[in-house]
Amino acid sequence: MTTPEHQPPTPDPVSKDRVYRSPMGIGGGVALLAITLWLGVDALVRGESRTQWLALAALILIVPLAAAFTLRPAVYANEDRLRIRNPLRVIVLPWGQIAALRSGYSNEVVAKSGTRFQLWAVPVSLRARKKAARRTARAASERSAAARGERSGRGGLGAGGLGFGAPRGEADVDGPMRAETDKVMDDLRGLLEHREKAESAQGEVTVRWAYEVMGPAVAGAVLLVILLMVS
Repeated sequence: MTTPEHQPPTPDPVSKDRVYRSPMGIGGGVALLAITLWLGVDALVRGESRTQWLALAALILIVPLAAAFTLRPAVYANEDRLRIRNPLRVIVLPWGQIAALRSGYSNEVVAKSGTRFQLWAVPVSLRARKKAARRTARAASERSAAARGERSGRGGLGAGGLGFGAPRGEADVDGPMRAETDKVMDDLRGLLEHREKAESAQGEVTVRWAYEVMGPAVAGAVLLVILLMVS
């Protein structure tokens, strides 16, 4: 009789990241980069020697910054940590190191050390909040009107009995409506509440500067200043 070989324990699968980005920021960044590259390449091809150098320096300066502030921002969240990719920094915060997620005129994370980090990828839209508030008020009004119609239409002849209550849709939504970025913050708060005491969600906060963005931008700025001084 043979003894079965000992099977090593199967490691727990690593949870996939939820990725949050700003569609408006990405769209604006693509448009800005397209215009910048169009003007810059045109100056490089058609311009004279000094114009070509100025265009090159401007491209080296503007393109990394434009990409950093529009295309780069993202928030990655899984069951162990929150990773924030801002224009010039990457911050990794285990859930156990987060004290709060706050929403005001900007969305931010507050670490237990008191340091605050803004979520560039989840911008606050006051217009979207006002729109959601109006839709919530309208839905509540429709539900109230539907309830009155049902009470007055019992017996088959009232507004509710004839089917003239509030249209299905907004009136059927339970609870207040929320702006999209506020929904994202609600999701992150839910993860924080669920995972902040988990053993795998402990650790230290790390911050890394985005030298891959800062280096080319500084080089372009220095070259541009030199060209303007010697002209």
